[in-house]
Amino acid sequence: MTTGRLGEGQRLSLWQRLKRVALTDVGALVRGMNAADLESLERTLIEADFGVQATVDLVQTVEDEVRRGRLKTEDDLKQAVARRITEILAVPGSEPGVIARAGDGVTVVVFVGVNGVGKTTSVAKVAHRLKREGRSLLLAAADTYRAGAIQQLQTWAERLALPCVAGAPGGDPASVAFDAIDAAEKRGADTVLVDTAGRLHTQDGLMDELRKVTRVIGRRRPGAPHETLLVLDGTVGQNAIQQGKLFGQAVQPTGIIVTKLDGSARGGAVVALRKELGIPIRFVGVGESLEDLQPFDPAAYAARLLE
Repeated sequence: MTTGRLGEGQRLSLWQRLKRVALTDVGALVRGMNAADLESLERTLIEADFGVQATVDLVQTVEDEVRRGRLKTEDDLKQAVARRITEILAVPGSEPGVIARAGDGVTVVVFVGVNGVGKTTSVAKVAHRLKREGRSLLLAAADTYRAGAIQQLQTWAERLALPCVAGAPGGDPASVAFDAIDAAEKRGADTVLVDTAGRLHTQDGLMDELRKVTRVIGRRRPGAPHETLLVLDGTVGQNAIQQGKLFGQAVQPTGIIVTKLDGSARGGAVVALRKELGIPIRFVGVGESLEDLQPFDPAAYAARLLE
């Protein structure tokens, strides 16, 4: 596993880089870390995409533990960092892999995110997971701005043997979502997964359209959407955080799916997302197959970061 933005031939794991900063000699932990040590630690975390808030938090944790004399060995340092990362990532009482279910009637789950993050594929992966749990599903291709997105979701629906409601390219996305709920009720399906448009997040028109989609869903099915899952690309670092903030202002996501974590993206971006957006990480995508969507485990993720 590699992290950060080091040049070719210098790709060290996050833990190797932290050790190189904090353990130039083991006595550094005993004597206390000076300003230069802490600055180097901050730089290492920033380069690994932890973001400012998570970096400040982790550096403060290390500094406090050293001051209290609790870090005397390499293992002490590793455990302290892993413990704090886990605390940042965890949501007490949350079950990341569980998708909400309406107490009565059709459950509606909306997926949002910019183009290219793996949103439509994530819809299919969640559908595959819920189908195995015994839920009766219907997919809604409400990304009417891209004919390719409609076709892609229809193809996934065929592979999964699931019904799919789609509108004409350029049509009204909210109408597709509305019709999908109607169709689900008629067919006896208990869950609708709605794929939405993902044009550039800086376009106000997209956010207005997403607000409209959620309003129409709420009118058609009071209490819906029951989940709004924000799909973000784990390889784009701080850009993902900016995307998350803008989507959060428009549709109030209930959870995040982080995609593309099968390579060097296994760095601090996930920690930064959780710390700066305040939204639970629900799933991580680690590959292209339907099975490659894993419920998020904070402790396991922290341990993997420090392998």
